[in-house]
Amino acid sequence: MSQGPPHPHRYLRYVWLVYLGSLFFQPVFDSSTDVLDWVAVPVLIALFLPIYVATFRARDDRQTLVLIACLGALALAGSLVNSGASVFVIYAAATAGRLRPTRRAVRVVAGLAGLVGLMVLVSPAPMPWRFAALAPALLFTLAVGAASIFDAERSRANRRLLRADEEIERLAKIAERERIARDLHDLLGHTLSVIVLKSELAARLVRADPDRATAEVNDIEQIGREALDEVRAAVTGYRARGLGAELDGARVALEAAGVEVEVHADPVDLRPEQESALAMALREAVTNVVRHAGARRVTISITTAGAEVRLEVSDDGHGVVGPAGSGITGMRERIAALGGLVEVSDPKGHDDRHGTLVEVTVPLTGTADDGHRAKEWGGR
Repeated sequence: MSQGPPHPHRYLRYVWLVYLGSLFFQPVFDSSTDVLDWVAVPVLIALFLPIYVATFRARDDRQTLVLIACLGALALAGSLVNSGASVFVIYAAATAGRLRPTRRAVRVVAGLAGLVGLMVLVSPAPMPWRFAALAPALLFTLAVGAASIFDAERSRANRRLLRADEEIERLAKIAERERIARDLHDLLGHTLSVIVLKSELAARLVRADPDRATAEVNDIEQIGREALDEVRAAVTGYRARGLGAELDGARVALEAAGVEVEVHADPVDLRPEQESALAMALREAVTNVVRHAGARRVTISITTAGAEVRLEVSDDGHGVVGPAGSGITGMRERIAALGGLVEVSDPKGHDDRHGTLVEVTVPLTGTADDGHRAKEWGGR
């Protein structure tokens, strides 16, 4: 498609019409001018203006090329009576700069320069009028054509940058929505699973052990309030609760599901983003155990080895089935952003049950000592 006018202001295109004054140069200063020469001036202008206006309304390159050809023909015919008609070639060169691709615009401008050379040969205007009009026309055809091509390319580049910025912004919004969805999945999936398990337990105990059922209902209320606080914190951009609190929550969730839990946690000093990522990884791993594993025993360990911290969650359940879900995928993305690694495997469990082992490794490089001290989680 043909591009819009090369000038940024809508009415600036009409300012350039002042150069039509060159048509009056020969009639004013040539002593041999007659009435026909004066009549030719308004006739040429009247023929030129509709074509010139049409160049800004052309819908495609083919229409633009036809209009450029019309300007060239008018310039050639007009030069037979007025050497100033060569100015039409300059307007044609300005229009040619908008053609695409650029090599086509260059070829058309070169052709227009050749047209000026032809006009020098066929024009009947005597010297010095012929040279005075046509020599500057050749120079300005090349200069204006090159400037128009450059301006058009710059406008296209600006539009490409604008589209690129819009695309980057759109992708950033999509990524942010995916991040929020992933975090809400990690935050609520675990908590809702605990609520469902405790609700089922309370329903079974409501007649056999009313006091225990009441305690479970109270736990459900407390867990619900904590989930509401976590959602509010996530919406306002706060990080997930600490790793120690997440270990406590994992123990509660697994015990409510009837799973035996063993926790081994070394004291470790983490940056806030590292602790948040490990806490979310622990939550996702425990949620998967509660929902899918059918496990009877789970071991959670947090250890440090050299310059990295490792979180391991192993169970004796059914093992890995099918491709990784959105929770594991989100865990991998979050840990990878910290330079870490997530591995999910099927170690041999008790009674030939395969089980699942989730290993999360995060480098400790850059861990600060101030503001976030080591916590003793092993005795929880």
